[in-house]
Amino acid sequence: MALVLTFLGKGGIGRTTVAIAAAKQLAQRGQRVLVLGQDPSLAWLWNVTLTEKPQLVEPNIDSFLLSSTHLLEQGWEKLKELEAQYLRSPTLKNIYGEELGVLPGMDEVLILNALREYDQSGRYDVLIYDGPGNLGTLRMLGIPEIASWYWRRFQKVLADSEVVQTLSPFVQPVASAVLSVNWSPDQLTNHPQGPQALLNQGKAAIADPKKFAAYLITSNDPIAQRLAQSYWGGAQQVGVTVNGVIHTPLGSGSLASNQFEPLAIASVPTHTPANWQPLVNALPDFLAPSQAPRPLEIETTTKQVKIYLPGFDKKQVKLTQSGPELTIEAGDQRRNIDLPSSLRGKAVTGAKFQAGYLIVSF
Repeated sequence: MALVLTFLGKGGIGRTTVAIAAAKQLAQRGQRVLVLGQDPSLAWLWNVTLTEKPQLVEPNIDSFLLSSTHLLEQGWEKLKELEAQYLRSPTLKNIYGEELGVLPGMDEVLILNALREYDQSGRYDVLIYDGPGNLGTLRMLGIPEIASWYWRRFQKVLADSEVVQTLSPFVQPVASAVLSVNWSPDQLTNHPQGPQALLNQGKAAIADPKKFAAYLITSNDPIAQRLAQSYWGGAQQVGVTVNGVIHTPLGSGSLASNQFEPLAIASVPTHTPANWQPLVNALPDFLAPSQAPRPLEIETTTKQVKIYLPGFDKKQVKLTQSGPELTIEAGDQRRNIDLPSSLRGKAVTGAKFQAGYLIVSF
């Protein structure tokens, strides 16, 4: 699997510039890199015309602009082909992919699936996602976690539904078209190759700092610093490890060295388009093993669950227990933690904040 990198921070402080510099650094080390994003500034900074398909922009670096309409159109045309194959009177034949609009929420699912497909292609060592870097990005990365919870809760209801039973012959071809997976109807429950397995794979990949890492981008602007801290806490809630902070020289003011402890801070110089190398050299080593606190640690021997929640205090956190799960609500994020069998059914005996962790004891 490839390493996926993304950057979180306030708009206008150099996220895309840092993403390109990171690609240059990794490419210089022999890594095969794909940079993908939605903002046209990605193409402007490369000084090339990017399309909806990966293209070589520098040695070892491909890049392209993600288009949700294009991704949706591709999936729709596959669905039409399958409908014509399986139904005598197809109803979608007069609806063209070019006509479809992207409904709210589709962007995140389509982009996350595109990341998954490029990861599984084996063509790249590193994928750099130049997204909006805000709460929307965090919600996108939290889709496997949230969708897994909904699936666990509703799969029995769906399995018993007459509608689902009627449509079950079409599950495999539709899933194959949209998600590039090969599910048969009986794989919709707890089959090793079913939807739950796919979601669990996504959760595991996002939670593994060897496979997925985020970096905070901030500047001398106090608002940018507060937003970076907020995104740091939000990232922990969706299981993303934040590996470090990249400090750009924009804005007035300064950055306190202890503001993001224990994360390492890499201060980078002002970028000049004619010479990328000083910026490239100042960036952290993205391939180095992560030294950052893990978002979640479950210690069965001590019967404790440790959730790292930087930027929050106990007044901002709500803890509830329901069946085999703990629900942690912090800020605008909610996380459901599926407990291991040794802790399921045991009541919470205490919870405390210590060194940035919420420690729950059983």
